[in-house]
Amino acid sequence: MTDQQLDDWVSRLADDVIAEAHKQGAKVVCASGLSPSGPIHLGNLREVMMPHLVADEVKRRGVDCEHIISWDDFDRFRKVPNVEGVDAGWEQHIGKPLTSVPPPTGSAHASWAAHFRAQCEEGLAALGIDYRGISQTEQYTAGAYTEQVLFAMAHREEIDEVLERYRTLPKAAGKGGKQQKLDADQAAAAADAAEGSGAAAESDGAGSSGYYPYRPYCSVCDKDSTTVTGYDDETKQLSYMCECGHSETVSLREHRRGKLAWKVDWPMRWAYEKVIFEPSGVDHQSPGSSFVVGKDVAPIFGWRRPIGPMYAFVGIRGMAKMSSSKGGVPVATEALRYMEPPLLRWLYARKKPNQAFDIALDTEIQRMYDEWDSLTRKVGSGKAQPGDIAAYARAVRTAKGQLALTPHVLPYRSIASVVDITTGDDAQTQRILAALDPERPIASLDELQPRLGCAGRWVAERMDPDERTVVRAEPDAAVLAELSDEQRDGLRLLLDGRQGQLAAIEDGWSLEALTHQVYGVPKVQRGLAADQIVKGDKELGAAQRKFFTLLYTLLIGKDTGPRLPTLLLAVGPQQVRALLTP
Repeated sequence: MTDQQLDDWVSRLADDVIAEAHKQGAKVVCASGLSPSGPIHLGNLREVMMPHLVADEVKRRGVDCEHIISWDDFDRFRKVPNVEGVDAGWEQHIGKPLTSVPPPTGSAHASWAAHFRAQCEEGLAALGIDYRGISQTEQYTAGAYTEQVLFAMAHREEIDEVLERYRTLPKAAGKGGKQQKLDADQAAAAADAAEGSGAAAESDGAGSSGYYPYRPYCSVCDKDSTTVTGYDDETKQLSYMCECGHSETVSLREHRRGKLAWKVDWPMRWAYEKVIFEPSGVDHQSPGSSFVVGKDVAPIFGWRRPIGPMYAFVGIRGMAKMSSSKGGVPVATEALRYMEPPLLRWLYARKKPNQAFDIALDTEIQRMYDEWDSLTRKVGSGKAQPGDIAAYARAVRTAKGQLALTPHVLPYRSIASVVDITTGDDAQTQRILAALDPERPIASLDELQPRLGCAGRWVAERMDPDERTVVRAEPDAAVLAELSDEQRDGLRLLLDGRQGQLAAIEDGWSLEALTHQVYGVPKVQRGLAADQIVKGDKELGAAQRKFFTLLYTLLIGKDTGPRLPTLLLAVGPQQVRALLTP
């Protein structure tokens, strides 16, 4: 299947986007908007991945296309998030533009916005995302939007009439005229608006002195605690007063320290950049919110609201809803410490925009990798479904080329187990991992990169300490002394075999042979052939579990642990025999 034949949600959106651009006689522009008000977490990353994937598909078809990311760094600093290097002292900066707020202590960057933008950009580069970044601070302070600001002020009554229709939306009523409860999406939107960057819940410019879509930052305190008190349409003179006590009159032709209210700013930028596609979260698409209102505000600026599907929540397994202000939220660079870029791309590519999903950074990351490896094999053998092929293709390459893949693929869970057991000893790690694939033994650990590094960091930083594997240095004499006859027989079978049934354990020192050995012992003890396939035998299943528990107890002092064949490989034949000899 060629790139042009990919069939999935991305391809279908690309069809719509190309058709819309053709209708408007414009280049395809896909947009994302990010507020560097705190860590730009994996939930925010969907705001980038959706336009990226659509823009990349458009580019694959040879159509002129650009993906822009607007950094909303001229937004106000709304609250002090719980992030490292920040304390209550930052409260004095609430109300300032994000580019005027100092960065967290120890940062090498000049501002709060620059710090969190750089953190995000590092992750975007690793994911192969091609885009043009636009700083809204630079745009406003350079006067790029001066004519748009003057236009909005000249048409403020028209804008106000549109916004008024949404300010006074009637309550939804059910049978008998009773008010209906908010549905789940609306409730989620309200929560998001309250916890997010704040843009969705921002004032639309209405005030006691009239409607003005522009709010200046005070020239004395640099905060947006200002109220516009008057505007002269002829001279373009705007007067304001600030809560700090300062008041002044400025010319909007020269004034650079202020911005349009969000519900006006966003549609203005759609028109300025001629945006064709821009998705948004539920907070921007609930009744009366910015994307909904933008449908009627954008035409005032001579443009149409972009194609913009709503995307659902992305979570972290085991973590409550992500919020930048609450801190502790994983960002792309953190996730990429434990997973290869194609895997992270795949998680976003495989789900439709309206499908929520979780990303696992706990032990479930191993199952996630198993799914990825299974898909890779199916694609390679031609057995994958079209949608799965499309998601895989978008994960491993972009219009610019292939992303780096691990040359020699071994299961992530096996690598993690070995790294855990060897505590990072390279020689030991290579010896054991080479035995995992005896038909193609690795010649160097470099063949396993970057997966080996990802698994190693996961073991060191994410693995539950209680799950760590420590092999006994000496046999457990107490347990060995209390063995039943059946247990003693099982251990002898494992170590020495039985003629015609099982070989000595050293004679088959490979993952496959050790798997056969540990599963074969309970079968032989019940008069079955070691290689006999048995299904539905609950008694055999119980016996195997008891035998495995005994082995774990004698080897690592726990009831469970890494897969036994992998554990035996790591321990080595001499130590295995020393610890398991009755």
